This record gives sequence, structure tokens and C-alpha cells, in this order.
Amino acid sequence: MSRALFIIDVQNDFTEGGALGVDGGAAVAAGITEYLADHRDDYSLVVASRDWHDPDNDNGGHFATDAEPDFATTWPKHCMAGTPGAEYHPALDTSPVDVHIRKGQGVPAYSIFEGTDDTGASITELLTRHGITDVDVVGIATDHCVRASALDALEHGQHVRVLSDLIAGVAAETSEAALAELGHAGAAIIASGEASGADEAGDGA
Repeated sequence: MSRALFIIDVQNDFTEGGALGVDGGAAVAAGITEYLADHRDDYSLVVASRDWHDPDNDNGGHFATDAEPDFATTWPKHCMAGTPGAEYHPALDTSPVDVHIRKGQGVPAYSIFEGTDDTGASITELLTRHGITDVDVVGIATDHCVRASALDALEHGQHVRVLSDLIAGVAAETSEAALAELGHAGAAIIASGEASGADEAGDGA
């Protein structure tokens, strides 16, 4: 077994005070830092993703420009490349991160699988290269990019666990629905305290 940790979009614009801030985002950033301080050796690979949108266009219709955003397929401007909002939240210690993924460069993108690292490699390539069989997912937002990333990891054939105390969502109802969907698809929804030595995803998910 070789396990990876996906840290999804723990960015200033997705935490309190940001363009699309969610309640609990800063606490998630600090919680992931604390978790990795104790559990870094559990992972063969730690990957962090960021939305990294073009500042000078609508990113394939992702940014609402001609009408109000519907917060489903169109959004206010956020996480624009080179802006403070696109940076990791300061409470997230990125020193344990092996690979940084940027996604949404000119197009809508939710899943970490839609991005690439600095060399142009995809997550699929990285998982294969490192022999990863198991993925834990944390970050923001439960009902959007965490959901999409976890579903894609399952599609990739990974055993997936979502650490329920290290995620934050836009809304309670849609976050609960996302976790139910993930559980039904085969992911294990567990607290981070259960992560070490927990059963593989699918066992009681």
C-alpha cells in the first residue's frame, strides 16, 4: 500500500474574508498543518492543489462577467494567478508538500485531476509514477472541489478516504449531500483521528 494526501484548494479566497470564503476554512488550514505534523510519515506523497485562474479573461465562462454569478457554474472572480487570494492560507504549512498542482488556467476546473504540476505532469501520471493505491482527501470546499477530486480519485481506482474534520463546505446541505454521494461511490468518510490504521475505503463507507 502506498498512500497519498490530497490537500484541496486551501487558499485565501476560499477562507474567511476571501472572495468565496467558507466558514471554517482557516480552521481547516490550521488543522491540516497540525495533522501533517503528526502524520507526514503515513504518506508516500503529499499533493496540494490551487485554483489558478487567468486574471484577464472569464476562464471559459467560469467567472461571471455579463450577469450575476449563479454559484453553480459561474462565480465571482477568485484565485487569480499572482494575487494574494490565490495563495495558500497562511495557517497551512506547505513545507511537507511534495507536489503543487495548479488548475483552472483559463478553463473551469474543480478536480485536482484537471490540473498539472510545474513540469506539466497530471495527477494521474504522478499517482502511477509513485505507485499510489490509496488517497486521503482534505481541504475546501466539501461540496465542490473536494467532492470532484475524491470522485475522480475513485474513478482512477484509488481507495479513497475523506477526513471529515479537515474539510469545509459552502453550505451544510450540499456538503452533506456530497459526503453521502462519496460514501455511496465507495469512499470512507472518517475523522482524521481514525486515519492511522483505519480500514481501507469501502469497508463500512
